[in-house]
Amino acid sequence: MKPKLTLVGAGPGDPELLTLKGLKAIQSADVVLYDALVSTELLTYAPAHARIVFVGKRRGRCEFVQQDLNQLIVDYALNYGHVVRLKGGDSFVFGRGYEEIVFAQDFGIETTVVPGISSSIAVPALAGIPLTCRGVSESFWVLTGTTKNHTLSKDVAKAAQSSATLVVLMGMQHLAQIVAELAGAGKGDTPVAIIQNGSTSEEKIGLGTVNSIVEVVEKETLANPAIIVIGEVVRLHPSYEKGRMEVLSALGY
Repeated sequence: MKPKLTLVGAGPGDPELLTLKGLKAIQSADVVLYDALVSTELLTYAPAHARIVFVGKRRGRCEFVQQDLNQLIVDYALNYGHVVRLKGGDSFVFGRGYEEIVFAQDFGIETTVVPGISSSIAVPALAGIPLTCRGVSESFWVLTGTTKNHTLSKDVAKAAQSSATLVVLMGMQHLAQIVAELAGAGKGDTPVAIIQNGSTSEEKIGLGTVNSIVEVVEKETLANPAIIVIGEVVRLHPSYEKGRMEVLSALGY
């Protein structure tokens, strides 16, 4: 069979948030390589003959380093045909999807990208937090909390100087550093939301401020996978302690 790679973004966790095009790709797969954050319900749509292979991260341990995973994709495509690489969220938003596509193309393998709904946008929305809102926030930053060297991104310090909403992915292990950067920029009272397992039945949320969110995380036992939302829009969450009515009133509601 002709080797082919389709990179499919599976969305933030709820299997019903997969796109129709992504579903059709899974249904035509000869091999499905899936990550830890992908709902296993989606695997049931693969053909009976398809090989299903887990290649994600569990308890901080990766099944494959990226270079080995790139080669694995190529090997499966050359030997079995259509490989669907199923990744959480969107493959091109901190998903290393571009690296996998380019590597496969170097071997002459046909490649297709099926975008997914990024957790950076979907999870806050599903929790009742808009990333932008007239009169509250005019823009948003989406940042990684952890670089390839496992350190905090220097962009966090730059983003702390902005009035934009900040959405930090993979940032829980550096939460104390993140809030320290914001507090140092005079934003100790800025609202913060931590959303764990967003869009799933196991979703948990913690609300606080830059100054208090570390204590909230400890009290609510929040952990990865989670995203961090920082900005005045967090006040619009229905359960935020104070400020929601004031914001809505200022908007004319």
